[in-house]
Amino acid sequence: MTSLGGQFSAKRLTDSPFTVRTEVLGGVESRGVLRKISDMLEVIMKRMDSLSKLENVNDSRRLEELSSAINRIQPAGLVERIQAIAQNVSNMAVRVEQILKNSMAASRVVRDGTSGQCDVPRDPRFPDCPGKVDWMRARWTSDPCYAFYGVDGSDCSFLIYLSEVEWFCPPLTWRNHSSPPVLPKSPPKRQAAFRTDLSTLLDQVGTGKESLSFMKRRIRRLASQWATAAYRLDIKLHRRWREQKKILVHVGFLTEESGDVFSPKVLKGGPLGEMVQWADILTALYVLGHNLKISMSVKELQGFLGVPPGRGSCPLTGPLPFDLIYTDYHGLQQMKQHMGLSLKKHKCHIRVIDTFGTEPAYNHEEYATLHGYRTNWGYWNLNSRQYMTMFPHTPDNSFMGFVSEELNKTEKRSIQQNKVRNMAVVYGKEASMWKGKEKFLQILHRYMEVHGTVYYETQRPPEVPAFVKNHGLLPQQELQQLLRKAKLFIGFGFPYEGPAPLEAIANGCIYLQPKFHPPHSSLNHEFFRGKPTSREVSSQHPYAEQYIGRPHVMTVDYNNSDEFEAAVQEIMRLKVEPYLPYEYTCEGMLERVHAYIQHQEFCSPEAPFPPVNASRVWPGGPFTRLPNSTLLGWAGNSTALPCWPPLSALRLMVSAEGQSCVEACQSSDLVCEPAFFRFINNKEALSKLEIQCEVVELEMNHIFPAYSVTRGECGLQKETLLFSCAGFSAKYRRICPCRDFRKGQVALCRDCL
Repeated sequence: MTSLGGQFSAKRLTDSPFTVRTEVLGGVESRGVLRKISDMLEVIMKRMDSLSKLENVNDSRRLEELSSAINRIQPAGLVERIQAIAQNVSNMAVRVEQILKNSMAASRVVRDGTSGQCDVPRDPRFPDCPGKVDWMRARWTSDPCYAFYGVDGSDCSFLIYLSEVEWFCPPLTWRNHSSPPVLPKSPPKRQAAFRTDLSTLLDQVGTGKESLSFMKRRIRRLASQWATAAYRLDIKLHRRWREQKKILVHVGFLTEESGDVFSPKVLKGGPLGEMVQWADILTALYVLGHNLKISMSVKELQGFLGVPPGRGSCPLTGPLPFDLIYTDYHGLQQMKQHMGLSLKKHKCHIRVIDTFGTEPAYNHEEYATLHGYRTNWGYWNLNSRQYMTMFPHTPDNSFMGFVSEELNKTEKRSIQQNKVRNMAVVYGKEASMWKGKEKFLQILHRYMEVHGTVYYETQRPPEVPAFVKNHGLLPQQELQQLLRKAKLFIGFGFPYEGPAPLEAIANGCIYLQPKFHPPHSSLNHEFFRGKPTSREVSSQHPYAEQYIGRPHVMTVDYNNSDEFEAAVQEIMRLKVEPYLPYEYTCEGMLERVHAYIQHQEFCSPEAPFPPVNASRVWPGGPFTRLPNSTLLGWAGNSTALPCWPPLSALRLMVSAEGQSCVEACQSSDLVCEPAFFRFINNKEALSKLEIQCEVVELEMNHIFPAYSVTRGECGLQKETLLFSCAGFSAKYRRICPCRDFRKGQVALCRDCL
């Protein structure tokens, strides 16, 4: 018998090149009815194909399963409908009809013999099994992927699927489980070698969208700097062996399925920060020598992951073909739709590029729902360090960053010679950003020539004052030339935390920005509402304010005319050198991403709360009293428990009431390190800090570990995903794990390479 199952599984009947006339069905049929009939016919064909391959046609169990399937899916008139469709689609469908009639006749003989029904098990270890079987009975035709895995409408096929493909039911005793499945051998590990030729990467990025063209132009422009950085980092790492990882990069926000709202705005002054970051991420991963695949559509994503045919309800057909997957929130949602239950199984491999960050209280779905932290984003139950941010907003997340163009010594000298003392460039490409800014622009105009880069097609935007020399939207290289002449780069308060201020500072400008009273957050500002963070933003660019500061960055109250004018006068007198933080150079980003790839591990199970051993993990050392905090000096070789960052970097502190661990650590020029929470979340740590506890609670609370001085209560964390550097409470003092950091590289401790 000729096998027809493969022909039908490759294409649904509704996708057939032949025209199906709905008139033959006795009236106008809905698409849903045709889809259901075609799904049923596809499943029957798969069973026919399996039956045709049986050497023993008396296999009663197989025939009984087939009979049961046909009986289940046969509403009144189904055979007549199938016959009507068959007459109109192709000669192949006529053959299918004949096979169907013959099989139904054969199945009547089986029904008169021994029954082959499967009983649904009631096993307390698999409490969801009966309910899942009921769901399959009602919905198994809702996605062709179930038929792909052999589901045919019988209880036996449901149980096989739910026990062998998914994990809701126990293994069936009559199935052959004597020999374990043969797992594919892991390929030998390969070395990652630094790359300097970016031509292959440019081909992989693709064409067809202005957003992709923008990213490719950026990659080409910075190619020589990436090559130099690769050479330097290779020497710094002593050319040590590095494992090459298989990495998938799925840029969800640029897919058509997510709307791709950015591409049309590239040439109209729209936000480019995300595309800058993604271009640099792709380049860093490629230059580091990893095996890179790039997906810009859901179809490409499905192909790379090996998604089974259908609508995404079933798990992947095999092991995850990648060590790491970089995506964004849009891509994460698309993966959820097309990976089925496999997303839960493989989510430890995912890294989410998250511009503004996701705090643990918003990330834990149950906790967020119960305590009012549920937003449109977040609630994915990832390790908080799997979220990777544009700036080091909170140490709960990993700082990914981007790069700014680095000047050589000759270029720096040239800039100093060509600076125009009284020239200012405004940070604002959209006309709407200029509304309501006339008052302080008039003050600035008394001292400086004001330039703008506001987009317009035919007519100058009326929001831009007449005294402003507007250049229109400039290509990146021309904007760089403008910044190299300007003395001042001035922000209007929006956009928040973009790459442009760093580029201006790197080109020798002083950046002037507004201070926010009160700080902007999700509680008082529409832009942050719905974002998975409670972070308070004190200025337009908190990183520039905190990590760079004077003389390169000035943050003043724009509502105070005297303060604003005094800042402009001071800027006129200052002379600054171009400055770029190391972590935003190509070498700095390569160093950081290399460390993450080689050391961050979220798939291996870890003991959440290991006991403290005073002779090994707590090697002693004096307590140093600091204002509102306690610092425990660490010494010796703390290698009892594997950890990255290494435990040698740990400094234990106690916050003030109402103070977060972020602030407590910063007060001593340290960084809160969430990876260390599991080592201090125990009674021994409280004892070492000489904290007296009448009651010790263990609960899900993003403030814990912490203690209350007035109540004599101590709280330990019950849920590892809720360890939070950002949390704070007026009633508690937090127990904070801090660490040191490399100069110019806040993401890495001194011994983290």
